[in-house]
Amino acid sequence: MRTVGVEEELLLVDPDSGEPRALASAVLARAAQDHPGQDVFEKELFGQMLEFATHPQSDMADLGEEIVRCRKEAARHAGEIGCGVAALATSPLPVSPSLTVSERYRWLAERFGIPTWEQLVCGCHVHVSVESDEEGTAVLDRLRPWLPVLRAASANSPFWHGRDTGYAGYRSRVWNRWPSAGPTELFGTAERYHRRVKDMVDTGVILDEAMAYFDARLSARYPTVEIRVADVCLGAETAVLVATLCRALVETAAREWRAGLPAPDPGVSVLRLADWQAARFGLEEDLLDPVTARPRPAAQVLRSLLEHVGDALTDSGDADRAERAVAELLRTGNGAREQRRLLEHTGSLRSVVTECVRRTQT
Repeated sequence: MRTVGVEEELLLVDPDSGEPRALASAVLARAAQDHPGQDVFEKELFGQMLEFATHPQSDMADLGEEIVRCRKEAARHAGEIGCGVAALATSPLPVSPSLTVSERYRWLAERFGIPTWEQLVCGCHVHVSVESDEEGTAVLDRLRPWLPVLRAASANSPFWHGRDTGYAGYRSRVWNRWPSAGPTELFGTAERYHRRVKDMVDTGVILDEAMAYFDARLSARYPTVEIRVADVCLGAETAVLVATLCRALVETAAREWRAGLPAPDPGVSVLRLADWQAARFGLEEDLLDPVTARPRPAAQVLRSLLEHVGDALTDSGDADRAERAVAELLRTGNGAREQRRLLEHTGSLRSVVTECVRRTQT
C-alpha cells in the first residue's frame, strides 16, 4: 500500500477583522514550547503563513484524522497569541505581506521582484510513495492530463485583495508567475528528469532544485512523487479526497508503466489551457477532458477520473469513500463556491474570513 502525506499552508488572520497577521514566528514559538523537538509546523515565505506536514499514512481515515488534528493544533497555538488560522488559498482582504527573514527568501525577493511579494498563497501538496525515481518519473509522465481536474476540485481562491477575481482558483494564476512553475513535458526516464532540473539550475535563473516548481515532481527530501496543484482546501474532507485521488492516480500510472503502456502526450500548450480552464471555472462549468482535450461538464470529468483510477481505489479499499466524497463535492461545491456563497449571505469579506476560520477546524 502506497503511503500518503499532506502538507498544508494556512493563513494567519485576526479572528475578528479577518485581516492577515504576520505572527508565524510567535505561533511556532508556542508550538515549540508544547512539543519540543517536533517539527510539525514550519515557517513559509511570509509571516502571515503557517505550514504543517502530516506523517506518511496508508489509511485515509488516519490521514483525515491527522489533518484535522494538525489544524486544531495550529488554531490552538494561534489562539494563544490572539490569532486565527484559515484554510484559504488567497487572502480575501487586502494585505501587505511580511517577508520571513532568511537568506533564501531575500534572494527570491531581490531576484524576482514584485511577483515574489504577491506570493501570499496557500497550497496543499500531496506526497505519494514510489519505489524508485524511475517509477516516479514514469508516474509524472502519466499524471499530467489529470492534474487540472485536481485543481478544479480543490479550487478555494476566488478573492484577491478585496475583489472577486472571476476565478475559482486564482492562487494558481499567482503561483505560475514563477518561471519554473506549471506543467512539464514528458521526461521518459529518471536520468532525463534529473538532467532537466540540473539544466534549469545551471541557467542561474532559479536558485536550486527546490525551485523546480513543477505541478508534480520528484521530492528531493522523500521517496515520493509530490503533487502540487491543489489549493489548500476549506474542508479537511476535501483535502482527504484530493489525497485519495492522488494515490490512486500514482498507482494507476505505475501499473500502466509496468504494463508497457505509453504515456499520453497532449503537449504542454494544451495542458496549460486545461489548467487555466480548471482555475477559471473550478467545477462550475466545463473542464477540458483529459483524454480528448475537448470541453466536457466538470461532473462528467470527475466521474471519468473515478473510472480511470477505479481499480486502484478498489484495491486500496477507498472506492466507496471516494465515490461518496465526489458526490458530496459536486452537491455542495468546492471552497470557491462556498466562499462566494458566504459573501452573498453576509455581504462582507471580513465575515467570509471569520467564518472560514471556524470551518477550518471542523
